[in-house]
Amino acid sequence: MIDIRSVECFLVDMDGTLYIDDHLLPGAREFVEIVRKSGRRLIFLTNNSSKSPQIYASKLCSLGIETSSEDIFTSGEATADYIKERMGHSRIYLIGTKALADLLTHRGHIIVNEDPDVVVLGYDTELTYEKLAKGCFFLREGINYIATHGDINCPSLMGPVPDAGSLISLINCSTNRLPDVVIGKPNPLMMEMLKKRFRINKSRIAMIGDRLYTDMEFAHNSGITSILVLSGETTRRDLQSVHRFPDVVIDGIGDLIPYVKSKV
Repeated sequence: MIDIRSVECFLVDMDGTLYIDDHLLPGAREFVEIVRKSGRRLIFLTNNSSKSPQIYASKLCSLGIETSSEDIFTSGEATADYIKERMGHSRIYLIGTKALADLLTHRGHIIVNEDPDVVVLGYDTELTYEKLAKGCFFLREGINYIATHGDINCPSLMGPVPDAGSLISLINCSTNRLPDVVIGKPNPLMMEMLKKRFRINKSRIAMIGDRLYTDMEFAHNSGITSILVLSGETTRRDLQSVHRFPDVVIDGIGDLIPYVKSKV
């Protein structure tokens, strides 16, 4: 195991790492408290663009982890920052939730139904056929196309449900268009947006998460330490066929507590 005591900033996935549904995982609250008391930075990082940072902060608080929206970074926020940086304040046709629309508007963009500069696809839990069909029309016209993230499924109480990646495939079948860029993990673009937002140096950053193909690939692509927890999606059997082994593998986030109680 690498010396985790040297890490200055932890990027922490939420679902499957800190909690599952509405149940806090063992050691999660204690880990967060100890990291903060030690003076380290802690940022909650998620690909899920259907909810706002405020909603995530409210959920964490309800589970006993005191935090604010300023400690949370979503793929939706990274997308808003990316568009502003590359295209300026833009006219966006959104296939996404009202929460994502509000976030984009707050960042200075305009949500439109006609003449967009870019089509943005998120995890749309409020999807309608009309919204989807109109987005496909714009894409056939050659409009810029950005997806917040590419996760195929999202965990739910019912089991996996279609996420943004499934909508990417559906739209591709209709339009023969794939996104010009997919912002979220594992794309290191999300790290670039995060560094600018939080003004952090990635030399001593670690990513803690439960998914090999998003969290761990994101860490590798971004050149930061990868810490896999087996409390969520990934099992030990999955590790037998992994092509790139994480730097650290633990059963749950509570296993890190002894290593963050002191610093080097």
